Amino acid sequence: MSLKEQFTVPGRFRTISLSLMAIGIVSLVAGYFLYGTGDEHYQVRFWGTLIHNSVFFLLVVNAAMFFICATTLAMGGWQLAFRRVSEAITVAVIPLGVIALIVLLALVLGHQHHIYHWLTPEGDKILEGKSGFLNPRFYIIWTILTIGGWIILGRKMRLVSAELDNGPVPVEQGRKYVFRSTVWASLFLVWFALTVLSTAPWLWLMSIDAHWYSTMFSWYTFASTFVSGIAVMTLFVIYLKNQGYLELVNREHIHDLGKFMFAFSIFWTYLWFSQFMLIWYANIPEETVYFKPRVEGAFKGLFWFMFVINFLAPLLILMRAGSKRNYTTVTFMAILIIIGHWLDVYQMVFPGLSQDPETGKYHVPLNFFDIGVALGFVGLIMYSTGNALAKRPLYVKNHPFFKETIIHHT
Repeated sequence: MSLKEQFTVPGRFRTISLSLMAIGIVSLVAGYFLYGTGDEHYQVRFWGTLIHNSVFFLLVVNAAMFFICATTLAMGGWQLAFRRVSEAITVAVIPLGVIALIVLLALVLGHQHHIYHWLTPEGDKILEGKSGFLNPRFYIIWTILTIGGWIILGRKMRLVSAELDNGPVPVEQGRKYVFRSTVWASLFLVWFALTVLSTAPWLWLMSIDAHWYSTMFSWYTFASTFVSGIAVMTLFVIYLKNQGYLELVNREHIHDLGKFMFAFSIFWTYLWFSQFMLIWYANIPEETVYFKPRVEGAFKGLFWFMFVINFLAPLLILMRAGSKRNYTTVTFMAILIIIGHWLDVYQMVFPGLSQDPETGKYHVPLNFFDIGVALGFVGLIMYSTGNALAKRPLYVKNHPFFKETIIHHT
């Protein structure tokens, strides 16, 4: 069977990605003049949108490299039929990482204390007690190291994969290749654990509500962004299938991606419930203050709507094996999951920024500005991934485990 190994970016795909990026730029400029040049209350609105989208989409595309490294350590070959799709998505970590780095450093260097209250801890005993961790120097250094580590280690994993494009690998060299790729995958996972699974969500997101903390927050954030990352991978795989590429990808592979979306939707729900239940059960004021505006206040509708999308929809739709093998159903659920977890991160960020200082009431500022900026990031991911796919063969057919993906079945 002759395989289409070289992807050519369709004109329509490029036009859509560029159009979405244009929408994002226009929304950003409009948002700057509407909010960014106003008083501190309006500036919080502007910067909150940038934090929300830059961090969310960066973590989503970086989740694709976590998937690659985790399956590498598991000695799994089933995903090799679409591994180059996962690798291409991780290329977007570079531009998104730069954008997120600019946004995050601008907040600290610009002394946006209305977003990060820990920038001015004087007189606040709780914030003064956390100043060993929540301080500008540590924030800046660790943010640079975090994003830089993702970019460097992710690039190394792609370079190791590209070595297989030079020709068949003898058995002994194949063993050395597997060992070397395993070592680099292990290094990435260790760095991933030190950042995504611990410090990065604490610094970037949880510290917006600086008086509150949860030891489960980073795992909760990981579950939200990882299942979204699987959804992004699934959308690109199905798109390429519909364009006549990835002939070796069959319903078994789609079924497994559907199982990942289902499983990690349940895992996200487990963490969501555990964090909520423990705080509700203890009923300690400094802990329940986080959930009060989300469960009882202005964000109540968004909070429960997000829960329905992220738990009930995957549970009811993806539980059946047949639905996970149906391309239309899986595509619909992938889009729904991305939207649902985008809203999840939105409600992580904005309740801590949307309280009126005079009345003490909360409001939900979600509007076309947020959606426009999000579409800009979607366009950037499409553009970056499409260009990366066109630069290398779509198959790592010289991989020692490639036979496993050809005969894969569940």
